Amino acid sequence: MNRFLSLRRGAASLLCVVLLAGGTLWSGCQTLREVAQLRNVQFQLDRVSNAQLSGIDLRSLRSYEDLGGVQVARLASDVSNGRLPLSFTLHLQGTNPEGNSVDARLTQMEWTLLLQDKETISGTTDREVVMSPGTPTDIPLDLSLNLLDFFDDNLRGLVELASAFGEGAPPATVELRMRPTIQTAVGPIRYPESITVTRQEVGGEKSSP
Repeated sequence: MNRFLSLRRGAASLLCVVLLAGGTLWSGCQTLREVAQLRNVQFQLDRVSNAQLSGIDLRSLRSYEDLGGVQVARLASDVSNGRLPLSFTLHLQGTNPEGNSVDARLTQMEWTLLLQDKETISGTTDREVVMSPGTPTDIPLDLSLNLLDFFDDNLRGLVELASAFGEGAPPATVELRMRPTIQTAVGPIRYPESITVTRQEVGGEKSSP
């Protein structure tokens, strides 16, 4: 009788182990599916705001001819001193596809700004951004660079380059190379490669050359 009870207890224990293992396996598969979903988060450049060149508001500047005499003198003075600061807020739009079942949490983003296919400034953003499924999320980046560090053009050419930032939408010459880190149920997942984001929507699976 005791042997029979021991066998029953042993079988029950084995069943519990099998059920626990099955539950862990199912949970693990579910987590992997969620991680795979987060890799489908899409990014695109949305617009530019607060653009200034040496403190001159670029919203109403369409070309070099729009500058007044005082503004030209200010820019020429800055150039002679080796600086022509361009600052703006680049609005990146992140979209967690509607079919995803979980929020995407962007916890870190390494980035490099490209102007006219030329690498300029780089940095890392650590602010957490939560992207709910199906809802485009604004991710603003406040950027500032000295154009003279990267371009040898004359003042007119540099002003023409900067004037493209006054239209609201990002100019075609702007790209952002980025490498996001997404928080998941198994911890932070860093994209294995950088992705280059332009005005066209790209997914996480598309990487820069």
